[in-house]
Amino acid sequence: MSQDHPDNTSNKTESKHIIEADSSRRDFLVQGARVTAGVGIAALLGNLGNWALSYAADKEPITIGVLHSLSGTMAISEVSLRDTVLMAIEEINAKGGVQGRPVKAVVVDPASNWDLFAEKAKQLLLQDKVAVVFGCWTSVSRKSVLPVFEKNNGLLFYPVQYEGEECSKNVFYTGAAVNQQAVPAVDYLMSKEGGGYKKFYLLGTDYVYPRTTNKILRAMLLAKKVPAANIMEEYTPFHHQDYQTIVGKVKKFAAGGGACVISTINGDSNVPFYKEFANQGLRAEDAPIMAFSVAEDELRGMDTSALVGHLAAWNYYQSVDTPQNKQFVANFKAYCKKNNLPDGDKRVTDDPIEAAYFGVHVWKQAVEKAGSIEVDKVRKAVYGQKFLAPGGEIMMDTANQHTHKPVLIGEILKDGQFKVVWRSKGLVKPEPWSEYTNPDKGCDWIDHQGTYQKKA
Repeated sequence: MSQDHPDNTSNKTESKHIIEADSSRRDFLVQGARVTAGVGIAALLGNLGNWALSYAADKEPITIGVLHSLSGTMAISEVSLRDTVLMAIEEINAKGGVQGRPVKAVVVDPASNWDLFAEKAKQLLLQDKVAVVFGCWTSVSRKSVLPVFEKNNGLLFYPVQYEGEECSKNVFYTGAAVNQQAVPAVDYLMSKEGGGYKKFYLLGTDYVYPRTTNKILRAMLLAKKVPAANIMEEYTPFHHQDYQTIVGKVKKFAAGGGACVISTINGDSNVPFYKEFANQGLRAEDAPIMAFSVAEDELRGMDTSALVGHLAAWNYYQSVDTPQNKQFVANFKAYCKKNNLPDGDKRVTDDPIEAAYFGVHVWKQAVEKAGSIEVDKVRKAVYGQKFLAPGGEIMMDTANQHTHKPVLIGEILKDGQFKVVWRSKGLVKPEPWSEYTNPDKGCDWIDHQGTYQKKA
C-alpha cells in the first residue's frame, strides 16, 4: 500500500521525456523496455493486492469483539485502544485477512461500568459468537469479565499493565506484570541514578490494581529496610476530583526531602491530581511522581508545563526510536485523521495502545499457525510467538500467557512526550506472582494447570 507505482499517464510522459532526451534508438529501446517492465510490475502488484482483498471478501468473515469503555471515567484512556485495534484489523484485511478471511469487529461500550463489562462480554461470546475479544483497562473490569470467559471458554487479549496474582488460561496479558513496571520503577527511585529516595507516598484509585500493586511494593520496600514510617498509603474513588487535602498531606510528608509519590491513580482523576500538585507549588525536584497509569494519551488532556520532570514507568513510549515505531505513529495519526476521529493527526501513541496493537497481530499469527480460530488451538499457538512490535521485538511466554517486554522509565517533557532515562537490559520475563508476596507460587499452563506451588 505504501509503495508508489507510476500510472499509465505518468508512464507516457516518462516515455516522451526519454525520446526528447536521447536520440539513440538503442538507448531509447532499452529505456522503453524498462518503463514497460515497470508498468507490468506495478500492474501485477496492484492486481495481487486487489486479488487478496477480493479473495478475502468472498469468504465468511472472522468476527472479533472490542470491549473498551467509550464513555465514563475510563474513556480518557480506553477510546484510543478501540481505535488502534480497529486500525490493526484494517491493516490485516488490506493484506488478505486471516487465513484468507476478512476480519469483522463488533464494538461495544461497557461505559466504565464493571457489571456492564460482564454483560457485554457475554453478548460478544454467546450472541455475536466472536473468535476473540480485545478489551478491558482496569483490573476490576477484567475481574468482572473473567468468569464469563472461563465459563464459555472465550479468549481475551488484555493490553494494560496490572497487579499480577492471576493466571487464567482464557486471557493473554500483553501489558506488564508488576515485575515489568512497578518493581523496577521503585528500584530505580531508590538507586543513586534515580535520586536515592527514602520516603514513598503510595497513592492510588481504590480498586484491586492499586491495592495489590501497593501491597507488593510495601513488602518490597520493607524487605529493602525502608522504615514503615517512611511509607504512606492512600486511596481515592474512581472519578475523584478534589485532591487539595491529599496533596497537602504529600507536601507535609515531602517537607524534609527524600520523598517521592508512587501513583496508581487511574482515569480522569489524574487531571485534577497533577493540577493540584502544581497549584500547591510542588515540583518534580521536591517530590517526583512516578506514575503507572499516565502515558502520552492521558497527557493530551493536561497542561504539561507543570508536569515536566515527573516520571512514568512503561514498556513503550511514542518517542522510542525504531523504524517500525516511526511508521506506527504515522499510521495511527493518519488513521485517526482519515476516520475523522477527535484530534485527528494530533493523536499520540502510548504503551497500552502499542500492547493492544501487537495483541491483534499476535492473535493473527497464532490463528495462522494453528490453522484454526478454535480457542484451545489458538491458545497453544500463541505460546512462544514473537512479533516485531513498534517498540521492538516482544515474545509471548511459552507457558504463563504473559509477555516478555523491555522496561522503560521516562521523564515527562513539556510537549507531553517522554525522554527515556532508564531501560532494562533486553526483555524482562513476566512473573505473575511476585517474589515479595508469593515467592512459592508460579504460573504455568504447560507443565501445570495454571497457578502452582513451587518446590522448596
